[in-house]
Amino acid sequence: MDKYIGYLQILAAATLWGLLGPISKYGLQEGVTPHELAFWRASLGAVFFILHSAKHKTLAVKKADIPVFLLFGVLGISLFFGSYQIAIKHAGAAVSAILLYTAPIWVAVFSRILFKEELSTGKIIALSIALTGTGLVCFSGQTGEVSLPLTGILFGLLSGFTYSLHYIFGKTFLKNYQPATLYAWCLPAGALALLPWVTFTAYSPIKLAVVVALAFLCTYLAYYAYCAGLRRLEATRAAIIANVEPVVAAGLAVLWWNEQLTASAYIGGAMVISAVIIIARTPSKTQPAPIPTRD
Repeated sequence: MDKYIGYLQILAAATLWGLLGPISKYGLQEGVTPHELAFWRASLGAVFFILHSAKHKTLAVKKADIPVFLLFGVLGISLFFGSYQIAIKHAGAAVSAILLYTAPIWVAVFSRILFKEELSTGKIIALSIALTGTGLVCFSGQTGEVSLPLTGILFGLLSGFTYSLHYIFGKTFLKNYQPATLYAWCLPAGALALLPWVTFTAYSPIKLAVVVALAFLCTYLAYYAYCAGLRRLEATRAAIIANVEPVVAAGLAVLWWNEQLTASAYIGGAMVISAVIIIARTPSKTQPAPIPTRD
């Protein structure tokens, strides 16, 4: 029974992340800038994690770790959140979600360099499939007269790269800290790093609904549910289930925003997801970092 609860938690997290792009487009349509959406997502998300950590008395960290947490806040939060919002604006929610899922490819490379994980034949094949699929997505574009802009492609790939840093960061620190503790420190740093780039827009009910949804649903609940699921499941199983995120994002983008992709873009997206599944199913000699169960 515990295993099935884990499945539901990972599925819930992936679904919540899949909402990010389609929901963000409501704010973008209202004239909210990508950096402002990223700022509010980080800021309000930080509030939820700080309240959570304060309630469970897990806010304290080692002084030696604080500079690392702040640096990750700049790279893994501000750059990730900002680049993904820019990608959504220029490339659409569907394509951005697919490009975001190049992240596990970077994880495979980083794991080989930093953690000496074996780069097996299966992983090499997966890398090749993913790169080919990404190329199809980038150069196929969307249906209609408007082609996919280079800006959207570059920032979509950047979001995938910076998203992959979460794995490296988590593998290093989750064995000593609660997930809520890490994000309670990193999200404020990311918000501050985004602040100089933010142009604040006028208040509107839609803007308020969007930023609260991004912070609470797509940040706090999503990350919390994912970490809770990891406590019950093997990382490989969790990674496979999490691949529903780009499917949810692309499906909602088509339903809500009438985003239509070319046939080759769909094939490319399927190749990227397939590559991620191959990597997730490839055995690793390195054990995942244990996650504290207190909280």
